[in-house]
Amino acid sequence: MRTLLLAASAALALALPLAAQEAAKPAALAPSEIVAAAPKADWVAIPAEDLLVMTLAPDAEGKPRTVVIQLMPAPFSQGWVHNIRLFARAKWYDGISVNRVQDNYVTQWGDPNYDNPEATGKPKPLPEGLKVMGEAEYTVSSFVSPGTPNRAERQQFATITGLLAAGVNVESLAALPEVEQAKTARSALADRYSLFSAFTQGWPFAGREEEFWPTHCYGMVGVGRNYSPDTGSGAELYTVIGHAPRHLDRNIALVGRVIEGMQHLSSLPRGSGDLGFYTAEEAGKRTPILSVRVASDLPAAEQPAFEYLSTESDTFATYAEAIANRRDPFFITPAGGADICNIRVPVRRVAD
Repeated sequence: MRTLLLAASAALALALPLAAQEAAKPAALAPSEIVAAAPKADWVAIPAEDLLVMTLAPDAEGKPRTVVIQLMPAPFSQGWVHNIRLFARAKWYDGISVNRVQDNYVTQWGDPNYDNPEATGKPKPLPEGLKVMGEAEYTVSSFVSPGTPNRAERQQFATITGLLAAGVNVESLAALPEVEQAKTARSALADRYSLFSAFTQGWPFAGREEEFWPTHCYGMVGVGRNYSPDTGSGAELYTVIGHAPRHLDRNIALVGRVIEGMQHLSSLPRGSGDLGFYTAEEAGKRTPILSVRVASDLPAAEQPAFEYLSTESDTFATYAEAIANRRDPFFITPAGGADICNIRVPVRRVAD
């Protein structure tokens, strides 16, 4: 027994320094902590021209409800974005309503008498000057905005960020022969819906070869449409409120994302009609939309200000990798990768 006790004491003596070393190691940062520590230089201001402020009717308790949408930057979906600004400036959206809420799918709003199976009246006349887009415009051949000086560097960074999110050790990858690098990178970045997925200009996108498109992640805003060849004008919009419906990618125009007030759209009562539309008996469930304004058209004191974490920054690469491999205290086993929609680009409101 004494020998066992001595052995145990010796083992404990050896173990204590190791335990002390482990205790001395700094805990891995959570993604939220990485974002909180990001330097000011890593944040990019969102132009007021790219923000929509949508005011819903107050809730049942009389509390105000405001939703802020960031519009998609060039080169994606610019014809539809043009139309949406036109609708807002014509005040066409004022007085429309949320007409469809399908569980784990989308919340959709527009004129209740426009392309609505439960319509009871005449639709509102559309404003003049709307553009008509073709289906080819659901994708673009280049994902770098006009005027960017170094397309190759941005594309390379987007790829590296995507690899980090997929759990790939980029340094180890660089040690492989060029052909093997390409094969490994392509395999790592591939998902069920694209050859690869990554980030650019603060947005998630997917692509293959020279074709790129934004992805249907939670909170993204798209354009409702009828059967092909109709591509929608922007009169009807929806936001994703459930699991990412990536099968809609390249089939519908994505025009933006909700960056504030998402709870006001995701928590609305579900419709019992086809596709979650409210039936005639459920007309009282429709949420009126009082107004939609382009933020730059509001008085300066009322313009909201937001920033997003640059997806071209080292901070974002670290943040993406931390989501793919959670090592902060709560987690036991790192996932080893992350879907494009699991890495939400941080957006923050800037204090007045």
